[in-house]
Amino acid sequence: MQTKTHWEKVFATKHANEVSWTQENPTTVMAFMEEIGLDKNANIIDIGSGESFLAEKLLDKGFKNIWVLDISENALTKAKERLGERANLIHWVVSDITEFESDIKFDFWNDRAVFHFLTDEKQVEKYISIIENTMNENGYFLLGTFSENGPEKCSGLCIKQYSETAMKTAFHKNFEALNCFTEDHKTPFNTIQNFQFCKFQFNKLLG
Repeated sequence: MQTKTHWEKVFATKHANEVSWTQENPTTVMAFMEEIGLDKNANIIDIGSGESFLAEKLLDKGFKNIWVLDISENALTKAKERLGERANLIHWVVSDITEFESDIKFDFWNDRAVFHFLTDEKQVEKYISIIENTMNENGYFLLGTFSENGPEKCSGLCIKQYSETAMKTAFHKNFEALNCFTEDHKTPFNTIQNFQFCKFQFNKLLG
């Protein structure tokens, strides 16, 4: 509950241009979707969506089945207000990712800057179990965390930095790493955060 209270306060008191993670043009994930030729009817979920700029871009591109998940109801309320009537085209989920349950099988799972907040091994194991149980076979997963050259904290909370090797190791059982790379994110207040990304494909045969 402390975590939820923290994020509710953040999104209640700060605007998008006052938080470091804001990315109005999510080019990395959109490029990956274009690269794999993701079907417009694919089930897509954005984990830790915040004010959900990605969902807005997905609607613009004609994607039909979009889920956004955030622990903060305030964050999703802001996103709905910005989208207006188009908010009705999106499935909104208020949940801690480690408590997420779904009957939906996803073709694409996007996580930019949630996984690195899971600093306890049991949380990591729960996350991995949830994604394995909710992905369609051959579905795609884009994961972005702070790299070993990135910040050690975010929004006052400690995070876990990841190298390419550590990220691949965490998901080695049922995910094939297609490509891993680092990327600099320029925050709204002109600082640089270095991210580690990996593009994965779900494959139970690997396990």
